[in-house]
Amino acid sequence: MSAQQSAKGIWIMVITMFFFATQDGLSRYLAGEYNVYMTMMIRYWFFAGFVILWSARSSGGLREAMRSAQPKLQFFRGALLALEVIVMVIGFVKLGLVESHAMFAIYPLLITALSGPILGEKIGWRRWLSVAVGFVGVLIILQPGRGVLSPAAIYPLAAAAMFALYGLLNRYVARKDPASVTFFYTGISGAIVMTLIGVWFWVPMAPKDWGLMLILCGLATMSHYLLIRAYELSEASAIQPFAYLQLAFASALGVLVFGDVIKLNVALGAGLVVGAGVFALVRAQMVAARSRR
Repeated sequence: MSAQQSAKGIWIMVITMFFFATQDGLSRYLAGEYNVYMTMMIRYWFFAGFVILWSARSSGGLREAMRSAQPKLQFFRGALLALEVIVMVIGFVKLGLVESHAMFAIYPLLITALSGPILGEKIGWRRWLSVAVGFVGVLIILQPGRGVLSPAAIYPLAAAAMFALYGLLNRYVARKDPASVTFFYTGISGAIVMTLIGVWFWVPMAPKDWGLMLILCGLATMSHYLLIRAYELSEASAIQPFAYLQLAFASALGVLVFGDVIKLNVALGAGLVVGAGVFALVRAQMVAARSRR
């Protein structure tokens, strides 16, 4: 993998995180104006369409993409992601983009903490220390001792726990299924679950908001395509730290568009969470490299 390809992958990852943050802003607006269930249902319809077209053009076609050694687990994993998106968008509406993303950033550390009991991976004391530091960061954001803990904080924290479990299940199913199968089930199972939920919450949408919905669906489709391209061009270890840019982009969008306020405790807590997450990621890569040698 050349240095030029790696640099291109990093830039694509940066653009992808900007698109993800923009999606979050549009989701917050549309879910607030209408409801989160219908909004996410339409978004998943477009995503499922993209997944079907992508799978049909790949080697082996749709038949190969549907062939899983663990279809029930794959369906559960995709459904879990769809439900996590619902919970997170509710958090955007109730709490705002800034604080929601600041708390959601704990999910890589939750993956680290849970990878031992769920996947049987050995976690050293340095990574356990990073998990502890990350949770201190969350406590700084929540300020539980000052009587300002918002009940809405449960939404991004629950979404982080759900997304961490989703990430662990991704690694688990990868032991038997190729990435193409996992990608197919992500879109299809999510669309099925969202349709079963969202169809009961359908309400008429204004023409101007249909335009925003189409932009949201287009960004969601493009984001997933760019994410795939980023991982094709660069190693995961090179681009994964840039995923935290979504927090920065979403916070800027929250302040400039929705009038969110970045409080000092949120900035300090988010800094600790992100720093601990990057350290845990780098440490995991060092351990993996040592094992390969």
